Amino acid sequence: MKTEIEIRKKGGNRTYIAAAILLIGIGALLLLMLLAITQGAATIPISTVVDAFIKFNPDNSKHLLVIDMRLPRVIAAALVESALAVSGALMQGMTRNPLADSGLMGLNSGAGLALAICFAYISNATYSQIVFMSFLGAGLGACTVYIISSLVSGGNSAMKLVLAGATVSTLLSALSQGIAIISKVSQSITFWTMGSVSGTSWKQIGIASPVILISIFMAIVMSHNISILSMGEEVALGLGLKIKHVKFIGTFLVVLLAGTSVALAGTITFVGMLIPHFARYLVGPDYRLIIPCSAVMGALLLVASDIGAKTFNPPSELPIGAIIALLGVPVFLYFAKKQKGGF
Repeated sequence: MKTEIEIRKKGGNRTYIAAAILLIGIGALLLLMLLAITQGAATIPISTVVDAFIKFNPDNSKHLLVIDMRLPRVIAAALVESALAVSGALMQGMTRNPLADSGLMGLNSGAGLALAICFAYISNATYSQIVFMSFLGAGLGACTVYIISSLVSGGNSAMKLVLAGATVSTLLSALSQGIAIISKVSQSITFWTMGSVSGTSWKQIGIASPVILISIFMAIVMSHNISILSMGEEVALGLGLKIKHVKFIGTFLVVLLAGTSVALAGTITFVGMLIPHFARYLVGPDYRLIIPCSAVMGALLLVASDIGAKTFNPPSELPIGAIIALLGVPVFLYFAKKQKGGF
């Protein structure tokens, strides 16, 4: 009885922690977004930003800079990171693989290859076509990784999936670069491979945001089933969970989230691996808490990284993907070393 009471008390404490993370995180995110709008090649006072929101004047160049360039950029940063963090949490829960990430599992490189084909062979492609091609490419990358991993005996272990993902990602990235060189669209492809939210338009936000927000909502709805699945397939079967249905819906959401993120901001790796780990450390193994916390924490990370990208060496900008990689590589090596058998 004492153990049961302690478990319930611990679960209640984690719920309070999750609520605090969401409330504080959303408040901090709004402040960071406001700060991000003020920063760039030209610093804009906060008073001017507020004035642009309240009394927008189309003849004021600073108001146009705030509303038409910096605001969609910061919204894109928040959306992309939330999407990648939630997709990583879903993948880790479904595969019980702590190293799962859309970049490490071939989704980003698959979407990148589809975009290379789109830029090279579809003249005047619309943004809707780009997003659709990203979905197809992300699905292709994920399926290829799982097929290759399944061909080796021993099941889809964490390190096998990572090695298969690294192999497939390298191959698909090489194909993307080859297509870019042959078709002379290297400059366009380079933008996507480096990762950036600069130049994001309201039209792109209008297409991508419903997909991301609905997918995150659906991920939260099915988070209880993901928690059960993360305990192991035998336990899930014993509890009556329809494993194939959950995995199919979860994988579909991952493809939507990863594909839209690549179409909006290019390739940004390690986010889906880093953020769910921090969320799990703070709120425990319940994906009903991990997924929403990951969404908020992910948005905070990329908005903060975007501020760093703009202010490190103005007026030049660093690729956000490079900044995230500097944080992600040490963490990846740490978790990879903890896997049985090492490298």
